[in-house]
Amino acid sequence: MRISITETLHIAVSAVWTNRFRSLLTILGIVIGITTVVTVSSLLTGLRKGIVDFFQEFGPNNMFLQRLSGDPSGNFAPPKERKRKPVLPEYAEIIKRQAPDVDDVAVSLYVPLSASASMTAKVPGFETGNILVNGITSNIIAIQPRDFLAGRIFTADEDARAARVAVIGSSLAEALYPTGKAVGRTFIVDGAEFLVIGVFGPAKGSFFGENQLDRQVLMPFQTARLRYPQSDLITFTIKAFPNKRDDAFDEVQSIVRRIRKTPPGVENDFNLSTADQIIQNFDKVTGMVVVVSIAISALGLLVGGIGVMNIMLVSVTERTREIGVRKAIGARRFDIIMQFLLEAISLTGLGGILGILFSVGVTLLIGVIFPSLPSQVPAWAIIAGFSVSVFVGVFFGVWPAVKASRLDPVEALRYE
Repeated sequence: MRISITETLHIAVSAVWTNRFRSLLTILGIVIGITTVVTVSSLLTGLRKGIVDFFQEFGPNNMFLQRLSGDPSGNFAPPKERKRKPVLPEYAEIIKRQAPDVDDVAVSLYVPLSASASMTAKVPGFETGNILVNGITSNIIAIQPRDFLAGRIFTADEDARAARVAVIGSSLAEALYPTGKAVGRTFIVDGAEFLVIGVFGPAKGSFFGENQLDRQVLMPFQTARLRYPQSDLITFTIKAFPNKRDDAFDEVQSIVRRIRKTPPGVENDFNLSTADQIIQNFDKVTGMVVVVSIAISALGLLVGGIGVMNIMLVSVTERTREIGVRKAIGARRFDIIMQFLLEAISLTGLGGILGILFSVGVTLLIGVIFPSLPSQVPAWAIIAGFSVSVFVGVFFGVWPAVKASRLDPVEALRYE
């Protein structure tokens, strides 16, 4: 007698549903394992998207030269790098003159918050210390185009005479001027008065949370040098001609090594990078996080799989007489194997579905609690999570299914 797969699946699902509380406890490890992987993948996918968007705004043909690796503040640079001598603004003209594949170079000065104990931006009635202060040459907009809500960037003449003018980020403009119309009004930064001549539009992407560019105070480079002579955190944004970035990268590296008299065979005593390289470094870090999460989830899946095998062996013993009856009326060994194998797959598949639903809920909850933290559930994580849960059912369900199929029908019918 042949039994259809549909009927076999119906019998398997009915058996799981009949013992639903026991089944739920059995698959708890699988739920935890799948939830861990899918949740971590969702958070990292959203975070990576935010970072990619962040660096896309920096321009595909741009390179970044600075003394230390990491962000412009250098807070996370290795101690060895902190001993490097500064890069100097004079490098910009040398690079433009000697690198044929370089289109333009902008120079910026990062002003650390520790440069002043009272680094705040304020107007009458409003004040904030959540700011990012940079001085930069006026050609930055040609190298890194950004949208303006209002106003303009400062001119080369304003930079040359160290004018006290500034362009501010959209969030800072909203904090200081909640009624709008920031352009043409003054504000105080670190005790000095500046005239707002422009407001940037919201920046794209972000690292953990709000994009700091939206809290930026951008002043002319010479103005920043005069006000903060103690800061040597200079960054060059170097724009290559279209499709010439790789050639320009080699040219700039060679020129800077020559300027700094770096001996052949000795590693660079400066950091030259591109947005692609920064994203690749991020991928290496997140790759390790994913490996750790997979290792943790693998333990949950192993525990869940062993639990499924154990409960299926118990189920075979409890239903020995049923197996004998089915064999007596013509069920084949294949039918018995499929019945118990599908039952195991139903258990673990249910665990996978619950884990996916729970992880989606956790991801959405994180998005509600921390709206500035990007997160999205990737389709590949859902597919992989469900596939792994089904595989666990197949792997740990084979032995109980084979054991059930080998029962002697006569002995099974006599079982009490």
